[in-house]
Amino acid sequence: MRYLLIAVGAVIVLGAVVAVCGILLPEKHTASRQARYRQTPDAVWAAITSYQGDSSLQYQVEASDKPHRYVTRATDPHHNFGGTWTWEIRPAEGGSTLRITEDAEIYNPMFRFVSRFIMGYTRSMDDALKAFATQFHENVQIED
Repeated sequence: MRYLLIAVGAVIVLGAVVAVCGILLPEKHTASRQARYRQTPDAVWAAITSYQGDSSLQYQVEASDKPHRYVTRATDPHHNFGGTWTWEIRPAEGGSTLRITEDAEIYNPMFRFVSRFIMGYTRSMDDALKAFATQFHENVQIED
């Protein structure tokens, strides 16, 4: 019984520490990642405009300037976060560079902590950039 009380107390203290750290973190953040592909800007555009990320997330297209810039905004009021992803495609020697910039808000302090210290702000962007590399049958180097 004593060990159970110690374990429960430790979980409560850990939860409180995570919550306090999350409260102290800023609600808004900006993060950016990029990768280079051996594809034309039009091919990269086709990939990003058909990209299926988190299927539970509702979003809308805010701006579309084919094949250079595409902006999407999370619109689901039931999620603990919101914000935009700006996709910028630039021609590069032998292909294109794709940069994703996330301007986001994380409303729940617990999710803020997890996003900052466990998952990292760039994980979803890295996953998207890697998915395009797989789609294009390429290896990709992801950069800040």
